[in-house]
Amino acid sequence: MELSRIDAHQHFWKIERGDYGWITPELPVLHRDYLPGDLRPHLEKHRLDGSIAVQAAPTLEETAYLLSLAESDDSVLGVVGWLDLQDPRHMEYYESFASHPKYVGFRIMIQEMPDAGAVLEPAFVEGLRAYASRGVPVDLLVTAGQLEPVIELVRQVPGLRGVIDHIAKPRIKEGVEEPWRGQIERLASFPNLYCKLSGMTTEADREAWRPEQFAPYVRHVLECFGPDRVMYGSDWPVCLLAATYDEVVGVLESALPDSWGETEKKKLYGLNAKEFYRL
Repeated sequence: MELSRIDAHQHFWKIERGDYGWITPELPVLHRDYLPGDLRPHLEKHRLDGSIAVQAAPTLEETAYLLSLAESDDSVLGVVGWLDLQDPRHMEYYESFASHPKYVGFRIMIQEMPDAGAVLEPAFVEGLRAYASRGVPVDLLVTAGQLEPVIELVRQVPGLRGVIDHIAKPRIKEGVEEPWRGQIERLASFPNLYCKLSGMTTEADREAWRPEQFAPYVRHVLECFGPDRVMYGSDWPVCLLAATYDEVVGVLESALPDSWGETEKKKLYGLNAKEFYRL
């Protein structure tokens, strides 16, 4: 099929697999299975052709599981898996996954690192350079407080085909924009770097967010990265901690500048993801 509208960031999981230590019974809305059949009504309602399933556990086994889901469901257009660049065998694992037609890249969970400076260790930088030379898409899960080492990492690996997940998780709840604004501008100066407009409602007050709170952040990202390097992602089902799928779509729609027409929206809602992940 001809792909045009894509949710570039969501997750699936089966709790009994045991990969997901962070999903506890204290998060009842997440502590259940979420599978392609659960997402399908949302894709259909918003006329989306399918989604990119992104790893949610730091295990090779979960990546293999997501690929097995992708094999049996056409709506899973691609899988972003997990790799540990500090494991000497990471390239071996990458090669085994890359033989799968729906494996589109991997994600680095910088957010979970006690010290984000670890991304600047020589083995890490060298590993990332190897993937950059192959043009492998790499998702970067990072928080606003970790952006300085990430900027330095991208400076050392300038060819990286990367995407910043969740607009780098700024402090939307407190309405804090700096130094995030300046750091986003610096990241956007690297032409191979993209940004996902995803995961925003969970960074606001989950009980009492207002749509207008997101506009300054969304518009700054759009201004810096332009219409060719941004992607829509629902972050479903994690978004359910703060918002329904429909509300996530509405938040982004209401934050788009009036100057954005159909051409720009088509890029945001699918064509850029198709190009970045080479679907």
